[in-house]
Amino acid sequence: MKILSFIISLLLIFSTSFLVAQDKIFTPEESVGLNPLLNPSGYGQLQWITGQDDFTYNDKKLVMKTHAESNLTEVFFSLADLNNSLKADSFDTLAKIPQTNWVDATRMYFFVLNKLFVFDVSKKTMLKITEFPEKAANFSVNLPLLNVAYTVDNNLYVYEGQSHTKITTEPEGVVCGQSVHRNEFGINGGIFWSPDGNSIAFYRMDERMVASYPIVDTDKRIAEVKNERYPMAGEKSHEVTLGVYNLSSKATIYLKTGEPAEQYLTSVTWHPDNKIIYTGVLNRDQNHLVMNAYDALSGEFTKMLFEETDEKYVEPQHPLLFVPGQNNRFIWISQRDGYSHLYLYDTDGNLIKQLTQGEWIVTDVHGFNSETGEVIFIATKDSPIEQNIYKTNLKSGKIERLSSEKGMHRAILSKSGKYVLDIYSNRETPKTISLISTKTNKLKVIKAEGNLLKEYKLGLTSIFTVKASDGTDLYCRMIKPVDFDPAKKYPVIVYVYGGPHAQMVTESWLGGANNYLNYLAQKGYVVFTMDNRGSANRGKKFEQAIFRNLGKVEIEDQLQGINYLKSLDFVDDKRIGVDGWSYGGFLAMTLKLQHPEIFKVAVAGGPVVDWKYYEVMYGERYMDTPQTNPEGYANANLLDQAKNLKGKLLLIHGTSDNTVVWQNSLTFLKRCVDEGVLVDYFVYPGYGHNVRGKDRAHLIKKITTYFDENL
Repeated sequence: MKILSFIISLLLIFSTSFLVAQDKIFTPEESVGLNPLLNPSGYGQLQWITGQDDFTYNDKKLVMKTHAESNLTEVFFSLADLNNSLKADSFDTLAKIPQTNWVDATRMYFFVLNKLFVFDVSKKTMLKITEFPEKAANFSVNLPLLNVAYTVDNNLYVYEGQSHTKITTEPEGVVCGQSVHRNEFGINGGIFWSPDGNSIAFYRMDERMVASYPIVDTDKRIAEVKNERYPMAGEKSHEVTLGVYNLSSKATIYLKTGEPAEQYLTSVTWHPDNKIIYTGVLNRDQNHLVMNAYDALSGEFTKMLFEETDEKYVEPQHPLLFVPGQNNRFIWISQRDGYSHLYLYDTDGNLIKQLTQGEWIVTDVHGFNSETGEVIFIATKDSPIEQNIYKTNLKSGKIERLSSEKGMHRAILSKSGKYVLDIYSNRETPKTISLISTKTNKLKVIKAEGNLLKEYKLGLTSIFTVKASDGTDLYCRMIKPVDFDPAKKYPVIVYVYGGPHAQMVTESWLGGANNYLNYLAQKGYVVFTMDNRGSANRGKKFEQAIFRNLGKVEIEDQLQGINYLKSLDFVDDKRIGVDGWSYGGFLAMTLKLQHPEIFKVAVAGGPVVDWKYYEVMYGERYMDTPQTNPEGYANANLLDQAKNLKGKLLLIHGTSDNTVVWQNSLTFLKRCVDEGVLVDYFVYPGYGHNVRGKDRAHLIKKITTYFDENL
């Protein structure tokens, strides 16, 4: 009997532990990723070694090396190896392995405290290459020479030949070597090394004609103003040119990109022979792109390769991609036929062929397998909510899928093009890393993360479609409350973004949701999200449906989702709320102001309230200017709708927001006062366009408490 009682006690303990283990609820901190145990680790710094089909990754304090063909894995070096080498030269030790990049098969470089080091893995020796000024930023390293272009404040410098040279001497208001056009048009930097490393092309942005916008820093005893050049829609924009600095001659020339000065320069690409630079020149109306070639020594225009026009807008996102071993052929990505596809051109501007076509889009190109004559790319060919890895033959045009599992895939292609590291997830599979042979399509699983949320109680997530008014399928995601009872009535929170360049509903882990949205479901809410027309990855017609009338089609589509929700027996249609940030904040406010009979509560963070307060590049692409589209701006202006506010609306803004400036919500607040309308308001001092780090948990508490108390 004693033995039986003991066994029963053990079973009770184990079963109770199991139940507890499956019954965890997120804390606000865990809902925003502050518990590292819930964040997929994958393999830190997963990358191919230069010139080899070997890849490395960080495993805590070790850097591991795997040979793709044999799958043999070994410890390559450790944090201790780095620190022992640093100590030998009297440098401080490192607490963790820094961000590293491979120079060649045995040497890697990294920056620590503005010092550039090279570590020889085979010899376990460290070499300090140079040290940079305290304000140095925007480092761009040319390999294998280890020359470095960088910026200090608004000017461009280069380290080469053991010396530092100041390339530009511009006054305040002229910025060199940095990203321009507010990071639109695929731009994420301002330095472009020539293939031979002897020249540097760089952006020069003259902002002196742009109005200075005050960002107030309240951390000081006497608050200080930090002015930022912020070109608002319809106002004067900055003027950009492209310089080319030659390391041998120490001379700088500027490409003669012509007038008008208010135009956009993007898709900057060096020809493999180092003599020509290609640049896309896009007019301010953003409806006419010309791809031009310029002489890199003189800056003279040499030829126009092709042009693209659209009655709404053209949006280049990628540079030219030259075919290895064929200096006269390149691939261009365009959505000229309605979907983003690959086009093969020659350097005379002749279109050789369209490589991909169909009602799906190419989202990225990763390179070539030069042995097989194939290009490897990511596309939505099999589903609008998936992104898979494909290859296509440049001659035959045959397309094959490389990634075998459904889901959202990212790729890291080896230099040879023989292998690709595939990082993916789907609704059933958390983050997984696989190795794929691009020749045989054979796959090996390198790491399967496993379900890090297996001890947490989650609501059931489903993905489905509803029809827009024109018959278009709109993808939706619903998370049901935990312990769902179909006989009960539940409140709903509609989580919305709905703007360009974003897709919220995907065939990925949690259906593209995050811990925060599942936290809301744990608190007893139905959580609903729809990708309305205007959002990303569905083709030009779908994306351009919002042109000149922001907040119209998006609201129509979201209301189709509301009609679906109201048809469900378990939805309490008297308790529907909406939550969104940025573009989502704009839509959340619009839904609340235009349909107070539907939305009892709304939370809007960092919202655009009047599009004339938003910046030129993004704002004018989708709305034209206030001068040319006064009706569209008026219809989208939420200030004039403040008088319609009924019920509960919480506005949240960062006081240092330089994306959607604070003026947006402040002017709405003032209008509410003028109209005698009550509104709730909260600011995060010193924060920009979003709230990050530990304070994000405070934001989540603020939002969820507001819904708990009012919905």
